[in-house]
Amino acid sequence: MRARDLVSDFPTVTLDTPALEAARLLADRDLPGLIVVDDRNRPLTILPGTQVLRLAVPRYCQDDPALARVVDEAHADAFMRALGSKTVRECMPEQPRELAIAGSHATVLEMAALMARIHSPLVAVVDSGRLVGAVTLRALLDHVLAA
Repeated sequence: MRARDLVSDFPTVTLDTPALEAARLLADRDLPGLIVVDDRNRPLTILPGTQVLRLAVPRYCQDDPALARVVDEAHADAFMRALGSKTVRECMPEQPRELAIAGSHATVLEMAALMARIHSPLVAVVDSGRLVGAVTLRALLDHVLAA
């Protein structure tokens, strides 16, 4: 089985997409992450949902989880507002990492190895440099476990 056999349509965002809009897309569609594309719809990187949270959750709560327990519920439920007018560009990790991109001919094992190596919940699938969709961890595991 190849990437082209497991690929499905997948939503994309750009570097200038508002981070709050990206967070809503993640939540509304129950996605593990988003594909970030350039102005020519070529994948740049994968934005895991955890990176959006990293920008929204106050740094002091990330550094010391005990502090998160002392924040009252009203304020705790509102932490996503911290995204304000920030963009996807601001959610990106400071250190670029290997791109989770595979050709449409990639095997299931190649995609699994890529996901495992770079801790990505999905792989953008390209054909002739153009994005054709994505293979999610769930789709990959569903296929492998059914075999």
